[in-house]
Parts: sequence; C-alpha cells; structure tokens
Amino acid sequence: MSPAADPDELLDVAREAAAAAAAVLLSRFRKPATGVTTKSSRTDPVSDADRLAEAAIGEVLRHRRPGDTVLGEESGETQQGTGSVRWVVDPLDGTVNYLYGQPMWAVSIAAEMAGAVVAGVVAQPCTGEVFAARRGGGASLDGETLTVSASRELSTSLVATGFAYLPEIRARQAAVLTGLLPRVRDVRRGGSAALDLAHVAAGRLDVYYETGLAIWDVAAGRLLVTEAGGTSTALASGASPAPARERDVGLVAGPPALVEALAELLSEIGT
Repeated sequence: MSPAADPDELLDVAREAAAAAAAVLLSRFRKPATGVTTKSSRTDPVSDADRLAEAAIGEVLRHRRPGDTVLGEESGETQQGTGSVRWVVDPLDGTVNYLYGQPMWAVSIAAEMAGAVVAGVVAQPCTGEVFAARRGGGASLDGETLTVSASRELSTSLVATGFAYLPEIRARQAAVLTGLLPRVRDVRRGGSAALDLAHVAAGRLDVYYETGLAIWDVAAGRLLVTEAGGTSTALASGASPAPARERDVGLVAGPPALVEALAELLSEIGT
C-alpha cells in the first residue's frame, strides 16, 4: 500500500519521475531511432524511447508510491495495490517532433485523487524547463509563479492547436482552421499538447484548443492553466461531448474571457 497522499509530496514524486524520463530521452535524442512502430495510423509513431521513458517513470512510482494506479500512454492502466492516487503519464508527448530531432516534446505526469488532478508536471528536457502545479497552490516554472495572458480580445490573440493523425479528422480540423484564422492574431501548432498548455499557463500563448486528445496529453497541462489563473472547458470531439471518454478529449484552455470567446467561435464554425 502507498503512503498517505499529500499533494506536495506527489508533486515531488512527479518531478523525480519526469527527471528520470528526461534523462532517458535526452540520451537517445537525435540518434538513430529503434523499435519504431505505429499506433492509430501510419503517421502516429511510437519508439523504444517512449517505452523506456515510461519504464523509467514506472520505476520511480513503484519505489515512491508502490500501491498506486498508473495510467500510461504506452502500457495502459496498471493497479499495484489499494493506493488512493492514479498517475496519468505521457512519457513522450510529441513523439513525431522527437523522432525528427525537433525540440518541442515533453514529459507529462499528473497525480489524480478522487478523479481530480491535484499535482502535475510538464518537463521540456531540451530547454531544461519544468512547469509544475499543485491544486490550490498555483503554477510555477522553475520556482517562478506563472500567470496566463492578460489578453481579452480574441482578434489579437495567439492561438495554439493541434491535429489528429487520421486523414478524415484532419480534413475537418482544416476546415475549422479556415474559419478561425481570419478571426485571430495567428495560429501556432507546436506538436505537443502538454507543452501548448504549459505555454498558455506561462503566457507564451494566449489560448489553446484541440479535439481528439487522450487524458494523458492534457491532465498535467490543464492543471497548470487553471492554477495560473486560467480555465478550461470541454470542446465537442466527434459525436460526443468531451471529455466523455479518456481517449476522446477536447478542450479550450486559457484566460476565462478568451476561453468563452473561442469556445463560442468554434461552436459557430462547427468543430
């Protein structure tokens, strides 16, 4: 059984686990990839780097929190005992970027209690930055408090988004983008949902939206945004309102005024 859960201790565990994954990933970055296969489509890869990073996270969690449940992108959900915490883990968010030698990839780790995320970390190993949040305790970047953008006008806001791997879904997303682009300052597509949310929390992006995500893509990042003074709202994803399923999550996240305006515009355009 795991020890009693304290959010500060959980955040410390998340930091340690993210550091272990980052070490594995950096040691293999920009070197010949091994074990590359695909998942949902031919353009949705997974590699040994993903698997080894998740194993490194699992080792830390088994040592520090041996009875907890772990939901990992690559391994699925495993329950080690009767612990009250579930860890939601994306060992490498931005695998395509990673395999192409691009620096926009991250490790995302969140701790849930009673269905609510209470601590989360998004680490960007290429920059050494660690974004962290504890429910009710604010969000920080390497010890400095984070605050979302002060922008209130969607027309002058920098909007981030991402795209699915399946061609038919990408076609719909492109149609939405066509309607959105003339109504905002500009759009960025970084390739990592976790980093997009972290950058919204840091005010580097004004607001973010995406559909067709998995819970491990956004669990830590969404907490970062809310603890930095922002908010998030579910965005329709496919046939059902998200997050109806843990593998079909859609959201808008950022400052409250922008979230409301962007959600309304996306509804008007039709996601």
